[in-house]
Amino acid sequence: MRRYPAYDPPEYLDWTLDPEEEERFRAPFTEPSRASVLQALGKEDLLGLYRHLLRTRLHDIGLKRWVRTGVISKAWLGTGEEAVTVGAVAALDPSRDVVCPMIRNAGALLMMGMPLDDAFRGYLASTDSPSRGRDLHIGDLDHNLLQPISHMGTNVAVMAGVALSFRLRGEDRVALTWIGDGATKTAACHEGLTFASVRRVPAVFVIQNNQVALGTRSAAHGSGDLGAWARAYGMTCMECDGNNVLDVYAATTLAARRCRAGDGPVVVLAETFRMGGHATHDEREARETFPASLFEAWGRRDPVGLFEAFLRSQGASQDDLEAIEAAVTSEVDTAADLARESQNRTPTPEMVLYDGFSEGFPGVGLEKRPT
Repeated sequence: MRRYPAYDPPEYLDWTLDPEEEERFRAPFTEPSRASVLQALGKEDLLGLYRHLLRTRLHDIGLKRWVRTGVISKAWLGTGEEAVTVGAVAALDPSRDVVCPMIRNAGALLMMGMPLDDAFRGYLASTDSPSRGRDLHIGDLDHNLLQPISHMGTNVAVMAGVALSFRLRGEDRVALTWIGDGATKTAACHEGLTFASVRRVPAVFVIQNNQVALGTRSAAHGSGDLGAWARAYGMTCMECDGNNVLDVYAATTLAARRCRAGDGPVVVLAETFRMGGHATHDEREARETFPASLFEAWGRRDPVGLFEAFLRSQGASQDDLEAIEAAVTSEVDTAADLARESQNRTPTPEMVLYDGFSEGFPGVGLEKRPT
């Protein structure tokens, strides 16, 4: 894909395929159960994954452009982690399964059906955004997207409850959420996993181990093996390469199958790295805090570049890839422009009234509430 000097990590600008990384990328095909999942993917399936990866990357670049031009003050990006989002959601059925993304899993919103311009509006606090401008943590129940909670780890307990409702109603549905490596240290996360395991709910918990919690390396905020940690709850743990969209897809597909068979919940442990700071405001701090070798090593594992190289090895033409990129780039640019137009709309009382505050008052609108 095209590289953007003003927005991409420097390690991505002159990216070339490392033979060792190419070999690592093909590793899932040597494991029988994952190989069977991947061999079922056709050309259009693979190109669809590529489209989602590009859209997720370009959405983040669009947000970063807004930061640099003063449209918004900061953004929480997932550059380098796109495969963890795309691979996981691709393994689900958006028509019935429910996901609760973290703020950096914005690609999940798009894959589940939220319009791209609405995903952008979530950052603008416009009254026609999914949360009506009240929160940049956005969701849409019409698209099976549960709005995440800002407090890290809390989504685990919430999604355990969602999955329990599926089991109690006998529905063939799966609930999925992501957990940062730092969030695994929170009480809500532990309580949610314990509850999910005891009640055997159909939930997939993707531990997105990006090596850093805020500005603290994982070795400083925790110890031990996160895979063994998950098994302590009596759960199956499927480890995967978080920069390999195919490995994440295969692992999550197998996890979802276990859930639907009544064997859940399952933890998917995805090892990855965020090629930036906690948010755009501290990217320089991250570069000064962590060794350059860390960014260099993970820079060679750009999830978009690796998958692009794989597609070429499977016969995808340069014309095919460029056509997809051109279409997605146009889609993202158009969506960003549409979202910006929302800032020029004058809000009306009807637009700002929050239905959630009207519970218990059927039909309440602008009329005076009874006293």
